[in-house]
Amino acid sequence: MMALVFGTLTQESQMISALVAAPVIYFVGLALGRWLKRRYGVPFGIAFHWFVLLLTVFTPLKVWHLINSDRTNAADGKPVPEEAWHLSCMRWFGSLVIILAILAALALIRRFFWEHYFQKRYGTHAPKLLQQVFGFGIFCTAVLLLLSGRHGVMIDAFLAGSGIVAVVVGFAMQETLANIVSGIALQIGKPFQSGDWLIVTDIRAEVIEVNWRSTRLRTNDDVYLDIPNKTIVTSTITNLSYPTKSHSNRMRVGFEYGTPPNIVREILRRSAEDVALVLTSPPVKVFLKDFADSSIVYEIKYSIEDEARFNDIEDAIRTNIWYEASRAGLTIPFPQRVLHITRDRPNPTRNIDELRERARKLELLSPLSEAQREHLLQNANVLRFGRGERIIKQGNDGCSMFVILHGELDVFITKEGRDTQVATLHDGDAFGEMCMLTGEARSATVRAKRDSLVWEIRRDEMQPLLQENAEMAARMSELLARRKMHTEGILAAQAPTQVVQDKTKEYANGVLGKIRALFKI
Repeated sequence: MMALVFGTLTQESQMISALVAAPVIYFVGLALGRWLKRRYGVPFGIAFHWFVLLLTVFTPLKVWHLINSDRTNAADGKPVPEEAWHLSCMRWFGSLVIILAILAALALIRRFFWEHYFQKRYGTHAPKLLQQVFGFGIFCTAVLLLLSGRHGVMIDAFLAGSGIVAVVVGFAMQETLANIVSGIALQIGKPFQSGDWLIVTDIRAEVIEVNWRSTRLRTNDDVYLDIPNKTIVTSTITNLSYPTKSHSNRMRVGFEYGTPPNIVREILRRSAEDVALVLTSPPVKVFLKDFADSSIVYEIKYSIEDEARFNDIEDAIRTNIWYEASRAGLTIPFPQRVLHITRDRPNPTRNIDELRERARKLELLSPLSEAQREHLLQNANVLRFGRGERIIKQGNDGCSMFVILHGELDVFITKEGRDTQVATLHDGDAFGEMCMLTGEARSATVRAKRDSLVWEIRRDEMQPLLQENAEMAARMSELLARRKMHTEGILAAQAPTQVVQDKTKEYANGVLGKIRALFKI
């Protein structure tokens, strides 16, 4: 009797301990899950919360089950038989807890193995499809082992039945299965990865994701494409990002037959090189590709890195071609055979009155007589430049100066490979005169900030004027000397008057010597 009472007290204490431990398990489990999520970013979902909750409930039930299984009949001392339904419920309850524990373990594997170890070991992100296949295989294996070991399910019979079902389902889901197999092949072969730019059936798009069924792409226009993996595998894919992001593109343009090919090549080459996003290495190349019905077809080969800006780059090149061809007086033929009858009309870019007003106000041209300025105006060459076009380049030779009629231009100085903007020129400003008069290389790069009209004054136009009047060269040299001193900060430094005069004379003599040598005065 004493032993029976002692045993009963022990079972009651075990049950009380289990009831006390249940809330501790719940709160400790939730705290551990939150800590892992915040500290290491483990992607626990609602399944982990259910796992902790069911484990909390399962613990006292399991203790109670063990206590009941140890009970004996007071009359005959034999164990009290346990009901079958109670045993079955406990087994299924335990299996459910184990399954949820496996899901939590897969979340830990995903974070610490796939997203940390795998990426550190191989230097790339683990394919999402590979992670899903691995997780699905582990989960299915665990479920089958639970069914076999805890519930006595015959795996052989189950697999045989599943095989028959799989055959039936396979016929009904041929396309889906083909896409899944193709997705696995893409992950193994790795012809591309997320972030790569592809050309698929003449469509340029960036790879966003490769999942079980399809590959998701995004075009330059932010249009999302969902292409089945089977279609991707059977298509010819051009990967623009492999082995490097640098790749070449080709653009075709037609020009009239009367223009010499070498002139057209130079125009097309400059038009592509002046676009900021076009790479300098490898250099731009231009090929004559075809003698077509209405034009000679040329092809520009240029290289870029940022495929996302492809549309902007193509637009900039074509825009530059139009302005370059317009300034050179060339025509891009219409793709048609139509007779056009036109009448000569005044050139809107060449307003003599406006040019005359600019010439009067331009300090450098002040030594010229009225007749000499009129001579320049009659041969004036007015050029139109588009926004972003380069007008002159630092370090290049040049034989002309420019006067801004309308527009804004930015001035850049290149030093140690970096462009620094130093000034902005407006209507009436002149630039390039030192290069024209002395033969020095361009000291800066000038680009159009917006569409602009400029008046170009060439060296061969100024030469007869300077040869007629030798004093004009001396006056121009003095003007250039003062401007050079101002640019170099000599005047701004408030140097003594005599120093300024001596320095001005020194510069003027140097400039005058170059002018006389260049213009043969």
